[in-house]
Amino acid sequence: MSGTSVDGIDAVLTEIRDRSLSVVHTHSKNYPEDLQRSLRELASGQEDSVHRVALADTAVGRCFAEACLELLSAASIATNRVTAIGSHGQTIRHNPAADPASRYTVQIGDPSAIAEITGIPTVADFRRQDLNAGGQGAPLVPAFHQYCFSSSDYRAILNLGGIANVTLLRGNEVISGFDSGPGNTLLDAWVRRELGLDFDRNGAWSAEHHHDEPLLERLLAAPYFDTSGPRSTGPELFNLDWLKTHLHGGEPNGVVQATLAELTAESVFRSLNSKYGLPTAVFVCGGGARNTDLMRRLSAKLEPHGTRLGTTDELGLAAEWVEAAAFAWLAHQRLANRPANVPVVTGASGSRTLGAIYPAPLSKF
Repeated sequence: MSGTSVDGIDAVLTEIRDRSLSVVHTHSKNYPEDLQRSLRELASGQEDSVHRVALADTAVGRCFAEACLELLSAASIATNRVTAIGSHGQTIRHNPAADPASRYTVQIGDPSAIAEITGIPTVADFRRQDLNAGGQGAPLVPAFHQYCFSSSDYRAILNLGGIANVTLLRGNEVISGFDSGPGNTLLDAWVRRELGLDFDRNGAWSAEHHHDEPLLERLLAAPYFDTSGPRSTGPELFNLDWLKTHLHGGEPNGVVQATLAELTAESVFRSLNSKYGLPTAVFVCGGGARNTDLMRRLSAKLEPHGTRLGTTDELGLAAEWVEAAAFAWLAHQRLANRPANVPVVTGASGSRTLGAIYPAPLSKF
């Protein structure tokens, strides 16, 4: 899995049996700096040439394959013991427009290259079937959240990746799911621009400052936050150019960072405190679960209302590995020809099997 933060690849080796999933080993691999830069330019629309996209597609595929082989080496697991690789790919554009002729989503990372290099069948391209069935094509993890984290209570699973997405679970049923708005993407982009850091470790910079309330209200006035029903978004909307249109000039950089942290927390809170009411508990996964300041801001909004904030660690799956494990499970679903989208979440016209299978080369067996 590589998300909208575009910092690298999370690889998880899982064993799935009936109703149980266990994590055998994990591995993270950074993208080379030049590839990171190229991917951010592609995602922002700065560079759209077919040649540039094709080169990135090949490079990401090779990086994914290397991450898989490094993971298996570290785990001392032979490739012939692995049933399949589930690869989300790297999203460079997501446009779930209302007009069917204008709808598309683009994830690169050549899956045939992954299968060729590793010798392992690879399942990829998970989003487009849902999109062509009238859905948003995202978020796709709610079915996995249902599989792993259902309980008798009413709870939410909150993924704080580059974009924040929520799954609402009541008992064993997914009652809703959506992208609430920015997670870490604006925080990472601002600290990268102003301090030259990849991310604000523990939210230390934002924690030093109070947010700017007028700026926060201008940001929250974005039409996206007023939409309901199935919705998904990405850095196509929430990016530095969008932020700059709301700055009056002269705002201290640290105050802007604090305001972006408050934007993530407040947009999550408003999304949760809507149609279905606040859940009993919210369990956070994704990199934002390790952002102390962001978690503090969320807790300050939720706990006065009786909603407990925790992480998926206490549910048996470490927060930073949930999404990578989800795409292993989605590949497992595809091989079994079982549906994996949740129409109430994406808005698709019905349940669909997701993903295309790229077989291992015959000569590898």
